[in-house]
Amino acid sequence: MQDLIASSIKYQQGTLTVLDQYLLPHQQHWHVCNDVETMKDLILTLKIRGAPLIGLGASLLVAHLAEQGMSQSALAVAIDELEATRPTAVNLMHCMAKLRVALAETDFVTAVVATAEQLFKEDIALCDSMAERGAALVDKGDNILTHCNTGALATAGVGTALGVIYKAQQRHGDIHVWVDETRPLLQGGRLTAFELERWQIPYTLICDNMAASLMAAGKVDKIFVGADRIAANGDFANKVGTYNLAVLAHFHNIPFYVVAPLTTLDTQTLCGADIEIEQRSPNEVRGVSGSFGEAMWAPTNAKVYNPAFDVTPASLVTGWVLDSGVYNQSDIEQGILKQLKS
Repeated sequence: MQDLIASSIKYQQGTLTVLDQYLLPHQQHWHVCNDVETMKDLILTLKIRGAPLIGLGASLLVAHLAEQGMSQSALAVAIDELEATRPTAVNLMHCMAKLRVALAETDFVTAVVATAEQLFKEDIALCDSMAERGAALVDKGDNILTHCNTGALATAGVGTALGVIYKAQQRHGDIHVWVDETRPLLQGGRLTAFELERWQIPYTLICDNMAASLMAAGKVDKIFVGADRIAANGDFANKVGTYNLAVLAHFHNIPFYVVAPLTTLDTQTLCGADIEIEQRSPNEVRGVSGSFGEAMWAPTNAKVYNPAFDVTPASLVTGWVLDSGVYNQSDIEQGILKQLKS
């Protein structure tokens, strides 16, 4: 397999390495990944995360194992196991479905490797397209609010929602970003702030519950978020807390955009109520941990509700920024998402 290099994943000289995003921004540690159990652990512990990147990481591993001589039947099991790690992010399922088709070929090793390479390169192109289309919606001097992390750390390219912000800053040079810290795992405070600093884009970090007061004060012009799955009717799942922002944006008449590639569309899922929402460990809410250590502030037996995602209804979305175009509510009501996937 040819060398494939992104911000947080590398396949280089026959070795697959993954940047540990749980330790960012203070430590940059790369894990070597040679087997399914290691990749499953990296995914489940969010050392590799972001809907597009999870799918790409799993794909590169399967291709690597194919080149190492793993049997067709064992590869099929590996694909099934990797697909089962995160139930909400549909990009992973998209990638595994592509690999299953390749695995059925007579020369399955060549087919699997070619598919993994194609998926990686395709993601870079999808990110560029979304960034260009989304940046056209941004005006000079805009204050943009975003949630979680949707940049180069979460994709092979420049990102989804954060890619839009990057491209808008390149065009205008005076964009400012409000960064939700994104509890419980602080992907905004740890990862989005890290990327914006690296890109030298002005930003201000806020607690999630500060967004409403900013909107009321007229300090937010637009909101851009990513998605882990978009249903046929335009409802979408994204990091928990996204729905809060959509409701607040609707009340304050602030444009609210979701940015995602076509690979995030799941037209077999009719509406948001049908999206399976992953439930995560109670300890993520009882405290916090990372490169800075671990702190537990709640009673050890505190009962916890910890969904990784929530669902935002299509009625609260101003526009869907996809790699194929920007679509409004009228487009969605006329069934454009099903047409795009047909």
